[in-house]
Amino acid sequence: MRKFLAVAAFAATTAAVSIAAPAAAQDMNADQSTGATAPDGTKAFGIDPYVAVMGGWEQFDSERNPAGIPQGFRNNKLNGSLVQGIAGVNIPLGPVFVGAEGNVAKGVSGDIDWEYGAAGRFGFRAGESGLFYGKVGYQWVNFDKRAPTNRDYNDVTYGVGAEFGPKDIGLGGLTGNAGFRIRTEVSTFGAAHSFRPMAGIVTHF
Repeated sequence: MRKFLAVAAFAATTAAVSIAAPAAAQDMNADQSTGATAPDGTKAFGIDPYVAVMGGWEQFDSERNPAGIPQGFRNNKLNGSLVQGIAGVNIPLGPVFVGAEGNVAKGVSGDIDWEYGAAGRFGFRAGESGLFYGKVGYQWVNFDKRAPTNRDYNDVTYGVGAEFGPKDIGLGGLTGNAGFRIRTEVSTFGAAHSFRPMAGIVTHF
């Protein structure tokens, strides 16, 4: 199942790039000569680095999974609230984009101590400054010292999310085109062995 989802994600990314590449090649000269921009004021093509701070919650299910997380401790629930830092880069390709990011998260309450990982993103740009995306990567999870067995686990991670800039949420003029967006995301550890909703602020440079 994981291999199928990874292949599907790769295929989606490849399709997005193959669709966008001809448009990028055709419009690149015009973009350079006229300073063309996307609707949010950023470059239609180029490199878009960003950082983000997010908070949320993750709960792991009670089934034994390929990562090896055992059943039956902490009342069949491993969970916790998280604060997460992210750094990444997007490569805008006209109406779509691809990119990569890394993350580090610290558990604030519950059973999770630390998490860290990396993922690729792919999606499309919408509205004045919105992004809709899917992501696939790899995540490491470290549970706190109350875990009676191995505390460290790792597996593939998948997720979907969206970013909305000030103009998209009715706050036009607050930050203009400074690049601040609200980001919401839901991801999972392994083949749907956790539920991880997150929300926060992302700043694009």
